[in-house]
Amino acid sequence: MNVDGCILADPSTNVDGLRYDRVVMAVKELPVVRQRGVCCGLPEVDATWAEGTAGLMKAIADPTRLTMVASLWKSKTPICICDFTAGLGLSQPTISHHMAKLKDVGLVDSEKRGIWIYYRLRADLAPTTRKLLAQLIA
Repeated sequence: MNVDGCILADPSTNVDGLRYDRVVMAVKELPVVRQRGVCCGLPEVDATWAEGTAGLMKAIADPTRLTMVASLWKSKTPICICDFTAGLGLSQPTISHHMAKLKDVGLVDSEKRGIWIYYRLRADLAPTTRKLLAQLIA
């Protein structure tokens, strides 16, 4: 029942021949002022940039990997994997695993010298990546 813009609940209900009275309650329908997601749009963000940056951030979020990147950032010459194993107290397979993650996001290069692998930061890092690393590793 609608009275003056209010919907009134049915005052009684019959169930199995018995009448049950209900309290009459007025419910006013309010106008929709704003619909979700309609207020304003988000600024454009390049999805490729977001994925790449998230991958980079994820890779350096690990304390061991961040330490390795900081060491490479501060070193003037490539660092041998043996120096990482000794300096970080981790096994060679663990260091290799972490370096593989850093290589996957394009942060490091490696070269083999005899039986050892030497790592360095890539020379062609994007300017935004260099700026980020400079701010993190000051």
